[in-house]
Amino acid sequence: MINLSEKETNMTRQKGRLLAIDTGSTSTKIGYFVDGVLVFEENLVHKADDLARFKDVMEQDKLRRDDVRTFMRSKGIHAQNIDIIMARGGLFAPVVTGVYSVNEDMREVLMSCKYGRHACNLSAIIADDLAKEVTRKNNARGVSMPFGACRAYIADPPMADEMLPECRVGGLPEFQRRAFFHALNSRAVVRHYLKDHGHSENDITAIVAHIGGGITVTLHRNGKVIDTNNGVGGDGPFTPERVGSCPGFQLIDLCFSGEYTKSELKKKLMGHGGAVAFFGTNDLKEIVHRGEEGDIRAKVWMEAFILNIAKYIASEAADVCGKVDVILLTGGGAYGQNIVEGIRRRVEFIAPVEVYPGEFELQSLAEHGFDILSSKATILAYDKNAPEPDPFVSQ
Repeated sequence: MINLSEKETNMTRQKGRLLAIDTGSTSTKIGYFVDGVLVFEENLVHKADDLARFKDVMEQDKLRRDDVRTFMRSKGIHAQNIDIIMARGGLFAPVVTGVYSVNEDMREVLMSCKYGRHACNLSAIIADDLAKEVTRKNNARGVSMPFGACRAYIADPPMADEMLPECRVGGLPEFQRRAFFHALNSRAVVRHYLKDHGHSENDITAIVAHIGGGITVTLHRNGKVIDTNNGVGGDGPFTPERVGSCPGFQLIDLCFSGEYTKSELKKKLMGHGGAVAFFGTNDLKEIVHRGEEGDIRAKVWMEAFILNIAKYIASEAADVCGKVDVILLTGGGAYGQNIVEGIRRRVEFIAPVEVYPGEFELQSLAEHGFDILSSKATILAYDKNAPEPDPFVSQ
């Protein structure tokens, strides 16, 4: 039996039963919603030893899928209790923000890891497999579903690219800037702000800084993301575990030092960089505490950490000649009062700063899913052969 505990979301009540799946590097987040209400939520943390058995992240699909099935069984969620499955978007391009059905083109590109290897590539594949399984079981049992066959969708993929042409240009033709950001959470936070301030339309210009293990700073104008950084590609502020933008000549010297393999260097830049490289930990609370206890390296590093985020916020304000309505801080790092106040001091001359700590990714997936069920969403189809955006060609 399904226990309809009333944990409300920001959604207006809508009809339907929805499963949301978000596969991260070391965890799988799952949410189950009924009529716009979050009924069950679980963050399944995968032990390092379990993940170490796999040579490639895409080999984890069975482990992650079985964990989702275990969650469903433990909560009494059966095939007839699921109308739609929403998944975190993986690494595929070219795309814009919005809702996409999971199709064969998307599956092929995600499985190939053409645009990068990350556990988020598994979300859509697992969701699609489970949706097909749900439909087969319901058809076999003669169950008539109110919304027809169960289908899988993703929303606001992280490589969604709506950037201004001038924001795509790098210092070499080979170095075209790419979008790679916390699209789900970033756009959800803007929607929260609009609702909180009584906006009936998305008619604002906002800069959203998502502060976590990865940091992305994103410029939103009238519902489109017109500039951002590549949060895993060496573009943007350094983070608790990533290097961010780094000096080219020094990086070349490191590459040809003979001390590292290609994979070791990639791990050094993403995973073993940032605070991990300086202090052996990605725990910002610990670093703050060290600074308060008199550790000058920790104190100065935290000041630099805050400053780099503020610099990137200020740089995106230049895209719109400083005409920014609000700066929004989100992610786990936004719980840190010293981080928030440090950023606020440096950027509030641009626009007011508001804080939405934590992440709203499952809720955002659910909002999009209920829009699909109520026929309010425009559903896009991914085409693997679509041309990549060219900043020098009129779109």
